[in-house]
Amino acid sequence: MNTRQQPAVRPRVRGTERSAARRAELIAIGRRLFADTSYDALSMDDIARQAHVAKGLIYYYFQSKRGYYLAIVQDSVADLVTFAASGLELPPVQRVTRTIDGYLRYAEHNQAAFRTIVSGGVGFDTEVHALRDGVREAMVATIAEGAYGRSEIAPLARMGLLAWVCGVEGATLEWIDRPELSRDTMRELLVKTLGGALRAIEELDPAHPAPEPARRGA
Repeated sequence: MNTRQQPAVRPRVRGTERSAARRAELIAIGRRLFADTSYDALSMDDIARQAHVAKGLIYYYFQSKRGYYLAIVQDSVADLVTFAASGLELPPVQRVTRTIDGYLRYAEHNQAAFRTIVSGGVGFDTEVHALRDGVREAMVATIAEGAYGRSEIAPLARMGLLAWVCGVEGATLEWIDRPELSRDTMRELLVKTLGGALRAIEELDPAHPAPEPARRGA
């Protein structure tokens, strides 16, 4: 009888876990490096030197500088989308205000990534556009749930909220370039303009009445 034991699979799993942890560590480093530095401002040599790693290690995990940068942006955007989708235990108005504040904080502390997302990347970048669209959809869903108690809304209401979100993108981009207003003031301004958008939606589609807080802003 052959009593030899089969090789354990666990070491391979541990290796996979270490690899994932190393990749996550490189992304965390990249998020700090690119927080307020544009894609073109850092070469791979610069990144490797500031990250204190071999350049080949970055290529091993991400294949290219662009692959590394996209992974960094995707990771930071995932945090923003998760934040927007959370807070279900809060009253609707508080949740919407919290989401807008989180959006502004993200833009403030990840300026280069935010500019990349809003501008669509370097040239026409479908992957960055997909990230931007994901943020937009998360924002629209959060506002819809807060205003109407559901995320599935009629096309007119969705377009009205999307128009507001796109306006928020442009205003936030201007704000981080020229931070003449405090974040608190900026947040309150965006909340007020959202009230106007909700009232306009109700006027065109009475099936989507504006919530009471938005009516008080009339």
